[in-house]
Amino acid sequence: MSQPRKYFGTDGIRGYANRSPMTAETAMKVGMAAGVAFKRGSHRHCVVIGKDTRLSGYMIETALVAGFTAAGMDVFQLGPVPTPAVAMLTRSLRADIGVMISASHNAYHDNGIKLFGPNGFKLSDSIELEIERLMDEDLTSQLASGHLIGRASRVDGVDDRYIEFAKRTLPRKLTLEGLRVVVDCANGAAYKVAPAALWELGADVVTIGDKPDGTNINAECGSTHTAALARKVNEVRADIGIALDGDADRVMIVDEQSNVVDGDQLMALVAQSWKEKELLTGDGIVATVMSNLGLERFLGDQGLGLARTAVGDRYVVDHMRKNGYNVGGEQSGHIVLSDYATTGDGLIAALQVLAVVQSWNKPVSEVCSRFEPVPQVLKNVRFDDGEPLKDKGVVECIEEGRNRLANAGRLVIRASGTEPLIRVMAEGDDETVVRDVVDDICSSLRKAAA
Repeated sequence: MSQPRKYFGTDGIRGYANRSPMTAETAMKVGMAAGVAFKRGSHRHCVVIGKDTRLSGYMIETALVAGFTAAGMDVFQLGPVPTPAVAMLTRSLRADIGVMISASHNAYHDNGIKLFGPNGFKLSDSIELEIERLMDEDLTSQLASGHLIGRASRVDGVDDRYIEFAKRTLPRKLTLEGLRVVVDCANGAAYKVAPAALWELGADVVTIGDKPDGTNINAECGSTHTAALARKVNEVRADIGIALDGDADRVMIVDEQSNVVDGDQLMALVAQSWKEKELLTGDGIVATVMSNLGLERFLGDQGLGLARTAVGDRYVVDHMRKNGYNVGGEQSGHIVLSDYATTGDGLIAALQVLAVVQSWNKPVSEVCSRFEPVPQVLKNVRFDDGEPLKDKGVVECIEEGRNRLANAGRLVIRASGTEPLIRVMAEGDDETVVRDVVDDICSSLRKAAA
């Protein structure tokens, strides 16, 4: 990003709820600024707003509604729905903008605001910068008055529309009969739609993480905490486990042996399957700098390429759109299948995996193990302020680490866009060297941040 940003990070605006920047005041400013920015033409403008199950969602939603209606936009409130459902309904309802209130995989005390354009794609950096500029201006003269003030209403049947949308991504005659599926909804946005879609497709469904109370979203469950799912898969002798995150835009799989399958393996599977069916475009897939070197080598053996981007599914999607790819994603489980969706969709990605399982008629452990991952170590270092990555000792330590890995591995160091963390990732064929490099750099960072 060429220009520093005050509010937006790598995935919208995010922070501790009721603390800056994730306050009701900021949310209302977002509504006003985005409403002004997206009012084009003389038609009656509208925005769709969805949310996950966080307690603070009520506060943020109400403030956003106030801002958008003040800007003259009608508001359609969707209630708790997955992020990809908001993107889909933004297009389906011909809205001018879509909003998802969620902090994704973060704990309940965080929340966030994700924005989608009328095409269902996340906003570009330039548009986010324009919204930031408007948020800090006095917009009084640009707000609506009289009969032009917006109205707010709730939309019925949202769950049914998204379930049908997800089911239509599979061949008409495909059924999940004979499969026992455990789905962990992370006590989040998909707690109704994911089990229903799987059941309607014929699966024997066992559901966990489906009792949200406002504070238990992602709490020891979901795609970032798969232990509970692994236990349940073993307990009920399921064929597969599906772990979604709080807003259901990412997925992790657990096989019948309770082994966790990450996004890299899922992308490899979809790429291979779609290539065989002549459905894959772009001669490969798009992933981030965090994806395993083993994925890149596997794709190379398949005659396919791996295009890497900065971390963040919006950068993956941008590269896919510009270069004609229809499969992309992140190791963390954001899988973007652009033939069907404009953003990561955990349920649709899981359905594609299930389709291959049924087609190949093999156990999930065999289907989803596409390559042997290269040893990879990722550690986070928390810092309160300052710029430890510019410390002389840190710079020298990083350079030494790159030299040790040489051509047999990779080193990626970046500041998180959503938390005060520096992420240090290294991978290579020699696991001992990889661990030593990461430990040395983390130690150097801690000293600089002290």
